[in-house]
Amino acid sequence: MQSPLICRVTALDLALQRRPWPFADERRAEIDAHFAEQQRLNPNLWNGRVLLGRDPVFAGERLSASYFETDFASFLAWRDWGFPDKEIFNGFGMGALLASDGTFVCGVMGEQTANAGRIYFPSGTPDLDDIRGETVDIAGSVMRELEEETGLLPSDCRGDADWHCIYTGPALAMMQILRVDMPGDALRARIEANLARQENPELAGIHLVRSRADLTAAMPRFVTAFIETQLPA
Repeated sequence: MQSPLICRVTALDLALQRRPWPFADERRAEIDAHFAEQQRLNPNLWNGRVLLGRDPVFAGERLSASYFETDFASFLAWRDWGFPDKEIFNGFGMGALLASDGTFVCGVMGEQTANAGRIYFPSGTPDLDDIRGETVDIAGSVMRELEEETGLLPSDCRGDADWHCIYTGPALAMMQILRVDMPGDALRARIEANLARQENPELAGIHLVRSRADLTAAMPRFVTAFIETQLPA
C-alpha cells in the first residue's frame, strides 16, 4: 500500500456511473463462497449494495472521481484478497468529531461488524441512500453515519468547509471536521448513553485522542495520518 497522500479540498465532484465490475463478474463463484464463509463466522453480515470509486483526480481545491454500484460481498472479497483490482478504491466520508477542548472522539467498532475492534471516526462505505441524481453525496453520508453510530444530529455540530482527503490507493478517506460545543469527556458520555439505549449498537465504545500517545494500533493509517496533522507538535 502506498504512503498516504493528504490533500485539502473544498469541493467533491463524485459522479455516479452505470458500469460492470469485471472482478465481481469473473470471480462470482469464489466471491459467493467467500461471503458464505464470512457469514458463517459473523451471521450479522448482510450483502447489501455499496458504491466504490475509481479515477480520483486532485486539481486545485477539487476532488473528482467516479463511483459505481456493486454488492458488499464483492467489496469484502476485494478487500480480503489484497485489493486485486488496483483501479478501484473504497472512497468514504468521515466525520472527524472535535470537542471544544481539542479532543478528537472516535468509535470502537463492535464485534458484529466487518471491522471489529478497529477505531474510526463515524463513517461507512457509501450506499444507495447516498445517491443524489447522478452524484454521490459524501456530506450527506457523513451525517447519516454520524446519527446512526452516535445519535448526534447535524444540529449538534458545525462542519468545516473543507475536506481532508487521505488517499492510500485502495482507500480514499474524505474527512470533514465536525466541531461540537462540549468537552471530550462530556461528548463521550453522551454517545455512550445513546449506545446503551440501542439494542444492537454498531460501536462497542468510544476512544478519545488528545495527544499522539492516545493513538493506537487499532486505528487505520488514514485516521492516524489525519490526526497527526491536527495535533500540536
